[in-house]
Amino acid sequence: MRRLRIGVDVGGTSTDAAVVDGAGQVVATHKAATTPDVLEGIRTALAAVLRPFAPGDVEQVMLGTTHPVNAIIGRSGLARVGILRIAAPATLSIEPLAGWPKDLAAIVGGHREIIRGGHEFDGTEIVPLDEGAVSAFARACRNRVDAIAITGATSPSNPDHEIRAAQIVRDVLGPGTPVTLGHEVGGLGLLERENSATLNAALTFIGRGVVAALETALLHHNLNADIYLTQNDGTLLSAVEANLRPILTIGSGPTNSMRGAAFLTGLTDAVVMDVGGTSTDVGLLVDGFPRTSAMAVEIGGVRTNYRVPDLISIGMGGGTIVRPGADPLVGPDSVGYRLHEEALVFGGDTLTLSDVSVLAGRATFGDPARAEGTNPALARRALAWVDERVQQLAERIKAARAELPLIAVGGGAHLIPGGVPGISEVVRHEHAAVANAIGAAIAEASGSVDRMFQYDKSSRQACLAAAKELATEAAIRAGADPALVRVTTVDEIPMSYMPGNCARLVVRAAGPLLSRP
Repeated sequence: MRRLRIGVDVGGTSTDAAVVDGAGQVVATHKAATTPDVLEGIRTALAAVLRPFAPGDVEQVMLGTTHPVNAIIGRSGLARVGILRIAAPATLSIEPLAGWPKDLAAIVGGHREIIRGGHEFDGTEIVPLDEGAVSAFARACRNRVDAIAITGATSPSNPDHEIRAAQIVRDVLGPGTPVTLGHEVGGLGLLERENSATLNAALTFIGRGVVAALETALLHHNLNADIYLTQNDGTLLSAVEANLRPILTIGSGPTNSMRGAAFLTGLTDAVVMDVGGTSTDVGLLVDGFPRTSAMAVEIGGVRTNYRVPDLISIGMGGGTIVRPGADPLVGPDSVGYRLHEEALVFGGDTLTLSDVSVLAGRATFGDPARAEGTNPALARRALAWVDERVQQLAERIKAARAELPLIAVGGGAHLIPGGVPGISEVVRHEHAAVANAIGAAIAEASGSVDRMFQYDKSSRQACLAAAKELATEAAIRAGADPALVRVTTVDEIPMSYMPGNCARLVVRAAGPLLSRP
């Protein structure tokens, strides 16, 4: 048995697959056009990479997908959510869904209540949970909502009220009722955590559909493999966890590309440019992992507190349309997954940046003769536009003036020039076009803790040790090998405005998956 891992990444333009063996070698790759029926694209990619191998060789399959974020942005397939906030009377002035786009709130928002309960930052109870109000809320939600989101004040420090409320809700509505608890999907910050829980509940059907589609694709190929989905920090969720918490997969695509770039090149500190068919995502690798954004993240217009990679994205890709005489000359619209039908070099009638790249000798695909009628001055202007954007993006993402290498990945990476001011070297790898799928295949299991600790009740060293132990235990529960799990990040944020000597500790641990016996 070869103990193979397959990574699949579904993007807007391409569905990529890669096979990595037990020694960490990439042994097969495939890039296919993303089809309107996403399941068919996954099946095609899997069939291509599985051809040389026996089904029993495959131990794990990892999927990165944009389905959840697309559902929120497109307002499609979302569940109606009953929202319970355990934080009265202090938070009555701000209703649930405050600040949401009106159209999204109208689709998602079902029955809403704010009831008494919650905890202080140190985990002590503010007031007892109003269990009668929880029961009344659940009865009001019957036949009116599809899922429930429950968020308590400072629940990451003490989730007891959320857990008890969930038990009551299921007693009233049935044990199969989908319930999202705020402490399981969000960090500190009540409103952001409530938003995160509500979005996760709204994605109930989407999460189940993604996992079911992957299971169907594996069954089609007679694969009995463990299924994982990649989450926004480049690590893994089991299929069971992804069913329960689909919101954690938001933003996994660019993260997969960055982790794949680090794996392929061996570089731990670098600028990564992931150029697809429609857009370019630029991030910064620090110690082999994407640098995390310090800003609050908005998803579909909703403010959340997810920790996602610090990315800059623009509408520039291999399928980006170039229009003679238009302003702007380039994009931002793209032919997307129809590149192989509409670009000039493939026999189409639309001038794209891929055509310009072929004419300039940066790319060697299609039939260059089909694009030779393009005005040379127009092609030079379009290419100059690309080079200017690449330089600007590299400068914006870097934390300092020091020169760093730039890793070019993605199907449109040919657009990046061989030299970029402020960049020490442009690094390309033979498998760069499917770095996203490779990043999914080599992803690790992880665990994290985001809590307030009081240094006046215990020493700083003891608090740090406790946080690291909690994160390590969470990573092991997620499937990491106990012998190889390690702490990857420690963020210590003094909370001077809180009583006592307090700090917020955000600690993450990760490790390779434990192999089957």
